[in-house]
Amino acid sequence: MKKILFAMLIIFLAACSKNDEKQDNNPNLNNPAINLSLNLTLPEYTPLKFPGEKVIITSQGIGVQGIVIYNVNNELYTAFDLSDPNHPKSSCSRMTIEGIIASCPCKDDNNSYDIVTGQHATDENKYPMQQYRAERSGDVVRISN
Repeated sequence: MKKILFAMLIIFLAACSKNDEKQDNNPNLNNPAINLSLNLTLPEYTPLKFPGEKVIITSQGIGVQGIVIYNVNNELYTAFDLSDPNHPKSSCSRMTIEGIIASCPCKDDNNSYDIVTGQHATDENKYPMQQYRAERSGDVVRISN
């Protein structure tokens, strides 16, 4: 049993590093410095107190084209850039969110991603969404890279 668990851990770590490497080598996105502290007592961030809820921040200079932060279970949060990672930044490449799916509105694109995992919805060979670190401490969620 220990050998099986160890093998599963190795496979998981290999998969993570492969996705991280793929994300780091994406020619379509830069890696902007992110350092945000979201106070959950403020009305605009209150949704992040509840599992299954998200907040979208599109202020100038936040990420490539904004970020989406998602509360998975009050202990695990995800944060991803809203710029479609599978084509260069353009006027239409900021993704929109419906439920947990981020979709690119560019014509003939049809790229969509899961905001829990960042993976492309139908093609695992495409670049994943650019992920940022998200950690909760008390009533503050910190987003950084």
